[in-house]
Amino acid sequence: MSMARPHLAILAALLCFLSCNGGAASDAVSDSCDAIRDFVDAAFCASRLRSVPGAAAADRHGHLLMAADLAAASGASARDAAAAMAREAEAAAAEVPAAAASRDALEACGMLYGSASVPALRLMRGYAAARSWGAARALLPLTGQAGIGCDAALAGAGTEAAAGRMAGANREFDQLSTMATALLNKVS
Repeated sequence: MSMARPHLAILAALLCFLSCNGGAASDAVSDSCDAIRDFVDAAFCASRLRSVPGAAAADRHGHLLMAADLAAASGASARDAAAAMAREAEAAAAEVPAAAASRDALEACGMLYGSASVPALRLMRGYAAARSWGAARALLPLTGQAGIGCDAALAGAGTEAAAGRMAGANREFDQLSTMATALLNKVS
């Protein structure tokens, strides 16, 4: 019995140390997301970053690079969705006049994502990786334009169905590009 007490005391002390210090230990993902909570929902940020392997061990610079990759992938996916919907609208345009307006708006969405925001995010990521902050910042006016611009293009009459189908992709992209922008501003 006398041997059990020291072991129990050591075990209790170890458990207290781990729970007390483990709770106080910094979570890098939460720290990065908390730093930009004025711009992006912290839960959204943490969820997206934690989906990337290695995020838990990365620093804020690493999280910036991950956010830029996530935003670029989201933008590429939105571009592909807009292009597919534009092809569908093209096929229907001969029979339904409103489909031509949807087609044109969706083509504009594809151009905004494919020619502006996605390439700008990829370039910004490269500059940020090299810690070339001025060059990375110079691309910020282009990085987030696609989601906002696509929403605006789809706001016209006759494009409600297309706007509804693109709304989720535009919102996801907006949040991810804002996340990358905010992290860039915190890192540099």
